[in-house]
Amino acid sequence: MMKKTLIASALIGLFAGNAMANGQAANVETDELRKIIAQQQKVLKSLEKRLDETDQKLNATADQVEVVVEKEASIFANTSIGGYGELHYNNYDNSDAKVDFHRFVLFFGHEFSDSVRFFSEFELEHSIAGDGKAGEVELEQAYVEVDINETINSKVGLFLIPVGIINETHEPPTFYGVERNGVEKNIIPATWWEAGVAFNFKPAPGLSIDGAATSGLEVGDDFKIRNGRQKVAKATAENLAYTGRIKYTAITGLELAATLQYQTDITQGGNNFDAPIDTADATLLEAHAIYQIKSFTVRALYARWDINGEEAAALGRDEQTGWYVEPSYAFNEKVGVFARYAEYDNNAGNSDSTTVESTSVGVNYYIHENVVLKADYEDLGGAKDSQGFNLGFGYQF
Repeated sequence: MMKKTLIASALIGLFAGNAMANGQAANVETDELRKIIAQQQKVLKSLEKRLDETDQKLNATADQVEVVVEKEASIFANTSIGGYGELHYNNYDNSDAKVDFHRFVLFFGHEFSDSVRFFSEFELEHSIAGDGKAGEVELEQAYVEVDINETINSKVGLFLIPVGIINETHEPPTFYGVERNGVEKNIIPATWWEAGVAFNFKPAPGLSIDGAATSGLEVGDDFKIRNGRQKVAKATAENLAYTGRIKYTAITGLELAATLQYQTDITQGGNNFDAPIDTADATLLEAHAIYQIKSFTVRALYARWDINGEEAAALGRDEQTGWYVEPSYAFNEKVGVFARYAEYDNNAGNSDSTTVESTSVGVNYYIHENVVLKADYEDLGGAKDSQGFNLGFGYQF
């Protein structure tokens, strides 16, 4: 019995010793774990702090980027880009056939506010410009327009003269015929732009009145109107031009308009003449009508220059006149046909037969409402005797 008790006591003592030893080891391991956990908590807090700082920086950067993007978006939201172009093929029996990318034009506009806006038109004619080249680089429009109130606005800069049908609206899909008609080309003469100030007044719905004071023409000793365009390139401005137009569009499908321009001296003091000449004041009168009934449209225009000057009278160019009538019919959104009869005479002041007579027929095929293929046949008579056809492609955007 004693032996069993001693053995049991020994075993108990052994187990107790082992338990105490194991307990001390466990305490040591627990302390180490606590130290490790505490260190990790410090690292985690440091990382959390850095992540917070990084997040703040990212948010600040994102805010800045958003401001820049919004600013850029607002700028481009108020800026517009457009343009048009046209490629021509001309084949007449008294001249060589020609192919020509006649015009490549870009529009740039910007709205500074709801009442102040800018518009410009930059053009390359005949594909290439430079010494000995056929083309020209031209700035046809660059003006700022301001709305004074709901019925009056004004503009200042370089702009198109308010006259005729195609001078202000001449994108290829907007008219029939490959080339612009001879009356508005040689008598008006489109495209015609000057520099100055202008206003537009709308006293009633469908009624508008335009007025402008601008630079003027400067003809040479041939007194040809088209040759007198200075294109605002260091233009002589001894004698300004004053233009007024009234337009009526209150009836659906109808446009009636008349323009009167007066220039005190169309020779600008005779700068292009070898010998001194008398002043030659000039007056342009233009009137036109457009009437559309469903798919049928007719356009008619009359223009006349009266130049008071002995030199102009001696050439028979104290009077220069032209007119045309153009009916057209659109079968659908794709196909339209036209016919045009026109007469113009830059020597109408003499008794000679110098009138050019033009009869044209043709077709427009619209690939898209803003992309057109054109073809026409023209018979020239009177002072010119020629026949030929034209093919064209044009677009606007």
